[in-house]
Amino acid sequence: MTVNEQLIKDDLYHAVNGEWLEKAVIPDDKPSTGGFMNLRDGVEELLMKDINAMVDGKIDLTNAEQAEMIKYYQQAMNFKERDSLGAQPVQPLFEKLNGLQSIKELQAIAPEWALYDLPLPFSLGIAPDMKDTTMYILGLSVPGKILPDTTYYQEGNEAGERLLTVYKDMSQKVLEFMDFDAAEATKLVNQAIEFDALFIPHMKSSEELADYTITYNPRTPEEIQAYSNEFNFLALFKELLGEEIDKAIVTQPKFFEAFQKVVNDENIELLRAWMIVNLANSQTTMLSEELRQAGSLYQLALSGSPKTQSAEKHAYYFAINTFSQVVGDYYGKKYFGEKARQDVREMVEAMIQVYQNRLKANTWLTPETIDLAIKKLDALDIFVGYPDTYPAIFTQLKVDEDASFYANTATFTRQFNEREFARWNTEVDRTEWGMSAATVNAYFHPNHNLICFPAAILQAPFYSVDQTRSENYGGIGAVIAHEVSHAFDNNGAKFDAQGNMNNWWTEADLEAFDQRAQAMIKQWDGIEFAGGKVNGKLTVSENIADGGGLTAALEATKQEDDANLAEFFMNWARIWSLKARPEYQQLLLSIDVHSPAELRANIQVRNMDEFYETFDVKEGDKMYFAPEDRVVIW
Repeated sequence: MTVNEQLIKDDLYHAVNGEWLEKAVIPDDKPSTGGFMNLRDGVEELLMKDINAMVDGKIDLTNAEQAEMIKYYQQAMNFKERDSLGAQPVQPLFEKLNGLQSIKELQAIAPEWALYDLPLPFSLGIAPDMKDTTMYILGLSVPGKILPDTTYYQEGNEAGERLLTVYKDMSQKVLEFMDFDAAEATKLVNQAIEFDALFIPHMKSSEELADYTITYNPRTPEEIQAYSNEFNFLALFKELLGEEIDKAIVTQPKFFEAFQKVVNDENIELLRAWMIVNLANSQTTMLSEELRQAGSLYQLALSGSPKTQSAEKHAYYFAINTFSQVVGDYYGKKYFGEKARQDVREMVEAMIQVYQNRLKANTWLTPETIDLAIKKLDALDIFVGYPDTYPAIFTQLKVDEDASFYANTATFTRQFNEREFARWNTEVDRTEWGMSAATVNAYFHPNHNLICFPAAILQAPFYSVDQTRSENYGGIGAVIAHEVSHAFDNNGAKFDAQGNMNNWWTEADLEAFDQRAQAMIKQWDGIEFAGGKVNGKLTVSENIADGGGLTAALEATKQEDDANLAEFFMNWARIWSLKARPEYQQLLLSIDVHSPAELRANIQVRNMDEFYETFDVKEGDKMYFAPEDRVVIW
């Protein structure tokens, strides 16, 4: 063992990562560094180098989509032109808002605003119908708010007060750069904040939304139209979709039941100010360097980072986010390949088999529920590495070299949104990836009943041929089983093998599961961290998935001839290495469904008997949990 065994008994995370934590330096333009972030930084460095080599002709382009991506990147990098234009590209939009005198006039611009992702006092989206996942349905949701969560608006919330001050200062500066005089800018910002506050009592918190099934609220056209006497939602839907709807999903009915009280002709001046300030701030990333820097101040305050991204990184991220599947295709084929894709797929299939065996041996579920759970696992779709093809929309993105970067970005935004609205009432495409292969992450999609592991996460310390099998199981094995576990967390358990929201549990089994979920909530709730406390309800789904993932990966490790449980547990701790700024840690405690990385490393292992046996952890050691306090669900 390369680390101090006594230190492991007190703190596994620091025993494994302590030396790294002392030396690690958080980049000035990042909120954190560590396991996941190190890989993201590596992908960033690699792809930026390759994209610049493509620009210089040192790497040959293999398709027309890559050529368009490079043109777009070069436009994003052309700050000489962007600086010369200043705020000019956004002025026509301000002119439309300056004349906004009634909700009827809001109605007139709403279709254009929706297509170009411009600020409206609501938002729209297309997604699979949770109760009929073969078809896409329209969703009507709430607008963005200024502060990260409703809890920040509570009286006495110091973080909320601090952030609101930064937001005011930033918005004032941005508006003045955009040729508003100081007095007018001040008035607009104050009115925007006043209007934003009117919505908050009717919005749900991050904790409430952690149960995402509560956002499934089908409503008839008549019910939706009753939300406003002045704004015609149905007319907007028909213009965007081309047909009348028979129903839509309203994610937060309480918000829309109060809509008329907030969005009305009496409040038009406040609404106009809110739209102007939101428009100004949201467009800064596409304008001059001066505006880009000014518009980043609020995000810097949220993350605690002292600097925003360099101009080159800024251009890089615009390019890879817009051409996400194009760059993912390039990365996956060049740096991952077919052999690795097959190897990892076999590992995923093996982990699913372990999960099935654990379900068959389950002692607290009835046989009928176990059978349906296994049926769900049998139907689970697996995406590994990179897709064979990408959607046609990426072949349709053509850069107009006579237009500005801002204009091309707006055109692409409209193309993506037109594609989304065209999907309404059509069959769901279950083959499309929700992430680029160049993304360091993984996901479970409850409506598609699939798990996805992009190529970029399939690197050390998660996975490497140079690591032992035990280390790989403690890394990518636990991540794989984590995503499988999401099929049976407090949210995923509500969806069946086809991805439909459908209770397939017996009443007794559901009660038994809920008791265990409540125990997980209790175990985590209130743990002090980074000047705040963990919210057990907010993080329960991810904590259940971590516990199930680690347990299944451990079982797979034990089946290996050369199993080394110390290596397994230590690599589990290693993948969660993280050094983060205090502001960023406090933000995540408020809004992130994941628990802090350090606690993910240290808490879950204490629920496992094998951890105590491997490191001889006994009562009195800091890593000790009494047997009655250990929580094992899957």
